[in-house]
Amino acid sequence: MNSTIDSPEPANQTALAPVAAPPTGKRNRLRWAILGLLLLAVVAWLAEFTWHAYRYEDTDDAFVAGHSHQISPQIDGRVQEVCVKDNQFVKAGDVLVRLDPLEFEIALQKAQATLAQANAQQAQALAAISQADAQLAQAQARITQAEAQARQTSAQLELARQNHERNDRLFKNDVGVIARADLDTTRGALDSGQAANDAANANLKAATAGVASAQAAHDAAEAQQATAKALIAAGAADVRDAQRKLSHTSILAPADGRIGNKNVEPGNRVQAGETLFALMGSDVWVVANFKETQLAKMHSGQPVDISIDALPGQTFHGTIESFAPASGAQFALLPPDNATGNFTKVVQRVPVRINLETPLAPDLAERLLPGLSAVVAVRVR
Repeated sequence: MNSTIDSPEPANQTALAPVAAPPTGKRNRLRWAILGLLLLAVVAWLAEFTWHAYRYEDTDDAFVAGHSHQISPQIDGRVQEVCVKDNQFVKAGDVLVRLDPLEFEIALQKAQATLAQANAQQAQALAAISQADAQLAQAQARITQAEAQARQTSAQLELARQNHERNDRLFKNDVGVIARADLDTTRGALDSGQAANDAANANLKAATAGVASAQAAHDAAEAQQATAKALIAAGAADVRDAQRKLSHTSILAPADGRIGNKNVEPGNRVQAGETLFALMGSDVWVVANFKETQLAKMHSGQPVDISIDALPGQTFHGTIESFAPASGAQFALLPPDNATGNFTKVVQRVPVRINLETPLAPDLAERLLPGLSAVVAVRVR
């Protein structure tokens, strides 16, 4: 007889209940909802991308530009004082650097002394001209007097000659009409008249020579005056040049801006044209390099949206001002030469200048620095 002995169950043993799986339909609906949302997002992104591409021409080959003034002295000299420091804001006309002015002050004094000497020479030449004019007038008066005296003696000589010839005929033809003494008297008068006439002619020649001498003295005085005028002009130019050099001992800021790349200290010996530091102007704009295939519908005055990499979340607005007169390759150090036979067509880029809308907020204007990268979108439709 077989008997089955059942083992007793533990009193505290709990039955394991099966875990209910989520309904398959609910899980499928969640999955499709997520896929639908993703699909809608992709469609929305594609629509936004297509709409943006249709209305805008954009490029990330753009940067902020500004005026960069290279500050350099116009004369050689020793730096006496540097009045600015790196990153300092300065205004137009502020003194940036002072050079030692001593040698230029001495040069100015020398030039002024040379100019004063030239003025004295001119005054002396004017006095000589006045004296020569007086001598010339006196010599001309002597000529007039000598000419009158020569005419008078010539008339007296002619009268004496006629008297002598008449007495000589009478003495020879009519003996006893006149005495021998009368003939001798007229001969003496003729000889005396001839001597007086010769003396008058000699005096006239001397007066004429005196006029020539006075005229030569006058010409010499005028030449001296011309020389003095030339010396005055040269002296005045030297004075202006010395004043210019002295004024350049103070190097001034040409515009408002901030100091950068400072490369000068007191005591340095600097040369004309040597760059001491750069002055970055306050005015900035954007230069965007667009492909040549993007320029067909672009023109001046179109609105532009600008994003600066250094200022995320900020969108700046501007307008196209102008296009470069040539592609960037034409301004390269070695422009491409397609006539060499190794031609490969490369899409060229043309720089486009874009003006920012002003005024900018002060905190943004200070952070909008030349050289920063930018992304530019031009609305063409």
